[in-house]
Amino acid sequence: MRLAGRFGLLVLALAFAENLFAADITSDFSAANKLYAEGKFPAAAASYEQILKTGAASPALLFNYGNAEFKSGHLGRAIAAYRHAELLAPRDAEIRANLQFVGNQVQGVTLRESRWQNWLGVLTLNEGAILTAVLFWLTLALFIARQIRPALVPKLRNATWIFLALTVFSASVLALQAANHFSKASAVVVADNVTARSGPFDEAQSAFTARDGAELSVLDRRDDWVQVVDGAGKIAWLPVKQVEILPGA
Repeated sequence: MRLAGRFGLLVLALAFAENLFAADITSDFSAANKLYAEGKFPAAAASYEQILKTGAASPALLFNYGNAEFKSGHLGRAIAAYRHAELLAPRDAEIRANLQFVGNQVQGVTLRESRWQNWLGVLTLNEGAILTAVLFWLTLALFIARQIRPALVPKLRNATWIFLALTVFSASVLALQAANHFSKASAVVVADNVTARSGPFDEAQSAFTARDGAELSVLDRRDDWVQVVDGAGKIAWLPVKQVEILPGA
């Protein structure tokens, strides 16, 4: 009984601490929003960033952080924030609109998403997995019903094959999403006029100059360097501290 009582107190203490933490995050978020409304964009961006460092993340927080960084003149950090927000809310029209607007301000070569990448990004990876699972179990239920009640076979034939086709299609899309997410990372340049070099060391020959906000595909990492390819197909190395690496969409 004493052990149960202590466990109950521990649960209550953890719940209380969690509520206090949530309250602090809400208060800090409101304070950052106030700074933004007052036109203090660098200070607002710093406040949003501090909230993100606690592990809290939401589309609204990342969206506002991106806006504050853009207003502060940091295209790369704004784009990275919008990209993170897009992973959490891929169908949010405001996030997509701001991402496109800021992306159009980037000078020089940058990657552009293809139509199939935009199409794959309509659902998050978790949403795609849930949809595939639901379709699978519905299809299985139809096959079971056909076995239990043979008389229903003619009535269920079309529905069974339709759901089977949808399941296969959904699973195929999910596989593409997973491959894109886990095997294809991208890097956003977060400094202006970054020198991309032919090798992972400062003395290597200059390959090209990456501008603030440029998005590049990641090929490899070595110590404090990341190998990238730009929209023109040029391959080079950039210091990790001058980019923000994002997972695939």
